[in-house]
Amino acid sequence: MTGLQEIADRAVADAAVPFTVIVAANGDGILASAHAGDAAEGRPADEDTAFRIFSMTKLVGSLAAMMLIDRGKLSMDTEVASILPDWDTLQVLDGWDGDTPRLRAPRTAATVRHLATHRSGLEYEFWNGEMARYLEATETPSILAGTRAAMNYPLMFDPGERWGYGPSIDWLGLLVEAVDGRRIDAFCREEIFAPLGMSDTAFEPDGMEDRLADVRIRGEDGAFGPFDLAPPPGPEVYGMGHCLYSTAPDYMRLLRMMLRGGELDGARILSEEAVDQLFADQMEGHAFERMETVAPPITDSFDPFPGAAGHGFAGLLNRSDIDGKRRAGTLSWAGVLNTHWFCDRTADLAAVIMTQTLPFVEPRYMDLYDAVERALYADREAAAA
Repeated sequence: MTGLQEIADRAVADAAVPFTVIVAANGDGILASAHAGDAAEGRPADEDTAFRIFSMTKLVGSLAAMMLIDRGKLSMDTEVASILPDWDTLQVLDGWDGDTPRLRAPRTAATVRHLATHRSGLEYEFWNGEMARYLEATETPSILAGTRAAMNYPLMFDPGERWGYGPSIDWLGLLVEAVDGRRIDAFCREEIFAPLGMSDTAFEPDGMEDRLADVRIRGEDGAFGPFDLAPPPGPEVYGMGHCLYSTAPDYMRLLRMMLRGGELDGARILSEEAVDQLFADQMEGHAFERMETVAPPITDSFDPFPGAAGHGFAGLLNRSDIDGKRRAGTLSWAGVLNTHWFCDRTADLAAVIMTQTLPFVEPRYMDLYDAVERALYADREAAAA
């Protein structure tokens, strides 16, 4: 497979990214990889570079919940409050009386499916101005604080009403803890990372410090400068929406497991039927909605497949083939520091594209993503000809 290194080198030379690590694979193994630029001063990026993967953590949280469903300990239609009574303390933000938020009880009950597909009512402050206003008015800590109190975001809509991106998978992690009895970090290490040989994926960066990439933010002059953003160390709650560290090859082991129907190198963590449910559209008539930024330094707006995207149990799902790119039914998602993945079972192809930059999904980064994806599918088509 050719072209990835040239694409990576060009992206760094053109200042689309300061550095990147790219890995592509099918179910049988790694097809190609590339890396370019310096992950830190005097330290080139390579396959051992460790990243704060933020919302790429969500896939792991969803897999943990699906494992319990697969074992008959949970169902997609289980009501969240039946296991986590604290959920019933969350109310819907229904307007404002001056600077005081007006709240009401939700009209519908949230389910496991709602959490997994971001239809629970929870939304992040980066894409919802009302949520940002609420946090400021009430001095509620951000979900990134890592405290139990930070889980108490109000709902922006009634559960099941629509799609809205927020900390739902953090609650899914709490639910796994309540059903299984182990802390979510212990569950993931013992049930996912160890069986899959993921020795470079962790809840804390202990031992990774000399491999950890620097975070950069693009300034008004177009140049990248340093920025401090990381999951909170030793949190009260490990938020399964944002807390993990990993490398590109290590994360690829998750995607290869899904391509292989739940098994990797002889270790089966999910049944084939459970993997089918990860990839099934779970939106019940709804669709992915444009994420309109209210925090431009941190993120651009995001709508990768306008009008044509749903959501599986484990990520965004495009409902139709994309010309020259992924097939219908491909799962994908990303982390706010521009770490991205996709997993296409139809084409037997997955990719991980990582850097550590803000803003999220800025056009110059997305040009790199597009070039990588098109090169991978062009190679696949050429090989099949």
